[in-house]
Order: sequence, then C-alpha cells, then structure tokens
Amino acid sequence: MAKVKVGTVQMSCTADKEENLQKAIVKIREAAAKGAQIVCLQELFTSLYFCDVEDYDNFKLAEAIPGASTDALSAVAKELGVVIIASLFEKRTEGLYHNTTAVLDADGTYLGKYRKMHIPDDPAYYEKFYFTPGDLGYKVFKTKFATIGILICWDQWYPEASRITALMGAEILFYPTAIGWATSQDDTTNTEQYNAWQTIQRSHSVANGLHVVSVNRVGFEQDGAMKFWGGSFIANPFGAIIYKASHEEEEVHVEELDLALTDKYRTHWPFLRDRRIDSYQPITKRYIDED
Repeated sequence: MAKVKVGTVQMSCTADKEENLQKAIVKIREAAAKGAQIVCLQELFTSLYFCDVEDYDNFKLAEAIPGASTDALSAVAKELGVVIIASLFEKRTEGLYHNTTAVLDADGTYLGKYRKMHIPDDPAYYEKFYFTPGDLGYKVFKTKFATIGILICWDQWYPEASRITALMGAEILFYPTAIGWATSQDDTTNTEQYNAWQTIQRSHSVANGLHVVSVNRVGFEQDGAMKFWGGSFIANPFGAIIYKASHEEEEVHVEELDLALTDKYRTHWPFLRDRRIDSYQPITKRYIDED
C-alpha cells in the first residue's frame, strides 16, 4: 500500500499491570476509530518504568511472549483489523529475561518478536539488571499494511541498528520508548537531552529514507523524581517533523504516511547507492586502536 495510517499512543502508567493493559486497549480502540491501521504502544506499557531500581520483586512483572498480554491484544487486533506493536517484559525461562516487542497482525496473528539489542545501565535506568541483550538480531515484520522495523528505546542512539533494519526492507521504523528527565535537572539540560533524542532519530530518517515513528511514555514516576517527557513524534523520510506530541499530556494520534516518499527521497538523495560497503569492516571493532 502506498499510504498507511499510523497511530501512536502516548500515555502514563500506574503500578497495576491489568489496569495499564486495559487502558492501552481503550486507546488502541480510539486510534482505530480515527482510522489507524498500525498502532504503536510505548515501551513497557503494562507497568511503571521499574528499571529505576534494582529490585528482584520486579521480575514478577515479566511474562511469556506469546502469552496473556499478546493473547488479549491479538483479540483486539482481529476485532479492529489493526496491527498492534506491543512492548513487554519477556520471561523467556527461569532467570532469563528480555525487553521485547511483539507484533500482532491485523487478523490477530502473532507475527513474532524483537528483543532489544542495546541495554543501558545508567542512574535510574538499570536495565542490565533485568534484561539480557537480544539474540534474535534485527527484525522486520511483513504486516497487512506495511513491512515494519522495530527497535526499542536505547537502540535509538545507534545508527547501525536503524541501517541494518532498513537494509532488511523496513518501510517504517518504530521506536517504543521510555525516556525522561530527572525533575532535579535545570531546563537547559532537559532541552538539550530532548533535542539530542529527537535529532538522532530524525537522522535515521534522513540516512535511510524512511518514516520514523517514536512513541514515548509521559508523566511523573519514581515519586516525582522522574518526568517522562512524552514528545512522541513522527518524521518523514527526510527528517521533517510531521507530528509531535506534548511533553505533558497523554495523546492518541493518527497520521497518514505516504510510503512512496521513500522512493522519492532515495532517488534524489541516493545514500544507499553511494554506500562504500567495501570500506566498512572497521565498524565491527570496539575501537580502532593505533598500531
């Protein structure tokens, strides 16, 4: 299809897992009512962002994929005829967990999962305590409406991830995200952080000639110490912002994307044509030391 309508769900969460799931389903219905064909939820939408602490009790939030949440969302996808992108805390087996996104096609079929490849470990983002790095590689999913690529949050900072996913045939890149700023920081720091986050993802649009859809959570968590900055956005294949959510409010938005723009921009700015793949071997090194 040359055009596809994409829905983004930016919402706040509570400590009640079922409440969050049902809230997300309500918002998926809202997006579908607005004409959405593909709906993307934010990272780890069934819970508060629990990685602010290293607490063994939080492993109880994890679940199998496919499992209870994907079963519930599959029924919604089938009923509404929409594709759902759902970021969940995966329990693979005892003692082995991943930050994983499941994709459900418009007929309710479970198409598969992408496991987050890049795992951060920063103050208030202690993800290495919880998540094993993904071992499925980069993935694309051939849905009813488009071939989509999924990357997750910290993956946003790595151009290698977006490039490989684009080279696999992704027509749209989706980034479910959970990122915010400490409320103790000053406004200048906050602005710089958000601008860097948006800029790096817009650069993936430009470099690969693809729409990028980034969906973040919003609201205060960690007893008010963290404000998730919302600001979900969609960039066209040349990095222009065609939608941006607020930093304060929950939002359900639907945007029609013209996938034919990829051919237009790639033809006039032929970055893929001019790639020197014979010269890129050094990128596989951790660092290029001098002899």
